[in-house]
Amino acid sequence: MSQLSAHRGAVLHFLADPGIHSNSEAYEYHDDGVLVIDNGRVAALGPAEHLLRQLPPGCALTEHRHALIMPGFIDTHIHMPQTDMIAAGGSNLLDWLERYTFPAESRFDDADHARAVADFFIAELLANGTTTAQVLGSVHAASVEAVFAAAEKLNLRLIAGKTLMDRNCPAAVRDTAASGERDSRALIERWHGRGRLHYAITPRFAPTSTDEQLASAGRLAAEYPDVHVHSHVAENPAEVAWVRELFPWSRSYVDVYDHYGLLRERAIYAHGIYLDDPDRQRMAESGAWIAHAPTSNLYLGSGLFDFAAADAAGLGYALATDVGGGTSFSLLRTLGEAYKVAQLQGQRLAPLRAFYLATLAGARALHLDDRIGSFRVGNEADFIVLDLAATPLIARRCAIAQTLAERLLILMTLGDDRCIRATHVLGRAVAGTAIGRRP
Repeated sequence: MSQLSAHRGAVLHFLADPGIHSNSEAYEYHDDGVLVIDNGRVAALGPAEHLLRQLPPGCALTEHRHALIMPGFIDTHIHMPQTDMIAAGGSNLLDWLERYTFPAESRFDDADHARAVADFFIAELLANGTTTAQVLGSVHAASVEAVFAAAEKLNLRLIAGKTLMDRNCPAAVRDTAASGERDSRALIERWHGRGRLHYAITPRFAPTSTDEQLASAGRLAAEYPDVHVHSHVAENPAEVAWVRELFPWSRSYVDVYDHYGLLRERAIYAHGIYLDDPDRQRMAESGAWIAHAPTSNLYLGSGLFDFAAADAAGLGYALATDVGGGTSFSLLRTLGEAYKVAQLQGQRLAPLRAFYLATLAGARALHLDDRIGSFRVGNEADFIVLDLAATPLIARRCAIAQTLAERLLILMTLGDDRCIRATHVLGRAVAGTAIGRRP
């Protein structure tokens, strides 16, 4: 039986990268549009004056005034076990890991703790308009079990993996090559492809895995070609130098992952700040993507991601909060920091491209753009309603804005979770200011 509903308001979604394609090819926008949902999937999208006449009697119609309807945000790199240490200090990446990250993650051998944090984590994602995320667990399988179970309760599309880490870390967060492979295989068999859930093979980063463990991860990646690969690369100069010491045979940090078969489609590497042109070209050739995490890069003083160099190499990138190095669950706030990262280098992140990075680009990076990231007919109806009057200042600025690009820039400069009027998963409202914020 059809379960038809419709949502009226300004509607925007992307068809291609606005940084490469013309506006008419890159996005579809209706200042007064209607999004029609049937059984949790997109049934139609178009101008209100056309679609309203076609709605059958009894179809529930929700009016969203002073609002923008968009696909849900996609966060391509975030750490669930770091939820409770967001806004922790640290002089740099490696110091921060030792002082805060490893102690926080050591608590996730406790399944009750893992479940409590995972439930809060999922609620926070949805309150910020994020409907899909790629999530690192801790080294403990319980952390991944918990985040998958929390996502499954709300039928979310989510990617997660157990962190692999068998050296250069405290014993409480260390596995072995054998135990890491055994746990990962069991989690893949239990969770990958179950409902809307996917598994990611997840070495933390090259310095905390032995050659044996990286080889094991590569074997898993070859055995399960439809699972994801998720890690970090070239975030910090000291980290890059450490990789050079640990893997003296490699040409570069990227080359380490390539050597073990971990560069491929469905592979996403966070940061990618200190790459050279051959690295970028090799990643692009392999189909791997970068997760750009500007709030983390600025907070830890790691550096500035080079958008222009990635574009020149044809290297794909999408957006990530990287909580808890990142300082907000909000992809709106993250977009504002990405804009500043570009400005500091004499580059420009246009607002339309910015929102593409937070939606369709993430879906493409994850090879899920046939299901999420846009309002293509038949796609899953994960969408958000952005409030253009969320605060008095946003309302005042949007009232005098002349163009869509201006309104988007206002949202990514002044916006945060208060702008999320509603978050919908498969057409069902689960969070947002309009419904009490949390699921």
